[in-house]
Amino acid sequence: MAEAPILYSFRRCPYAMRARMALLVSGIDCEIREIVLRDKPAEMIAASPKATVPVLVLPDGRVIDESLDIMRWALARNDPEQWLADAADGEALIVANDGPFKHHLDRYKYPDRHGSDPIMHRGVATVLLKALETRLDMTAWLCGDSCSLADIAIMPFVRQFAAVDPAWFGLQPLPALRGWLARLTGTPLFARAMRRLPIWQPGNCPTLLSELR
Repeated sequence: MAEAPILYSFRRCPYAMRARMALLVSGIDCEIREIVLRDKPAEMIAASPKATVPVLVLPDGRVIDESLDIMRWALARNDPEQWLADAADGEALIVANDGPFKHHLDRYKYPDRHGSDPIMHRGVATVLLKALETRLDMTAWLCGDSCSLADIAIMPFVRQFAAVDPAWFGLQPLPALRGWLARLTGTPLFARAMRRLPIWQPGNCPTLLSELR
């Protein structure tokens, strides 16, 4: 395992989810180290002082600590499902997701943390989701007839939004979006990416990403 990349991850983090899915689909193996956010390992902080997951440490010492960069790094090496084929078309969607949508999602999900009005932020986030609904009403995936980088990059955040109040989300006029979310979260790939792992400690027997079944 000394020559394999090391991925620091947290199962429920949407940024880490999308990085894990890209690494899994690419077939690039790595040691996965599940962490606890309130007790981040010194090894991860030394590699990436910003101390947020995911962090990918390459065998040559290089560090990739942005989830989209990890996705693109993995897919540039092997992209069997052609997720990068429509990357340019999906770029604006990812920017909107990681910027405005994430802003309102956080303030809807964690109103006490942000001192926010959750219903107001839920409403604005829903308007943003309607743009995705419009696309998905015309095509099966966000950028056409096949799954792309944008679908995988955005899905974990829509999943998080839906989980805040599933009953309410189920009543919204977003049927195509709900169907898209169900398809993605129902895949064997997503099940593998979401497997529960023991918390990593120095000296633990390493867990390989390829072992996730």
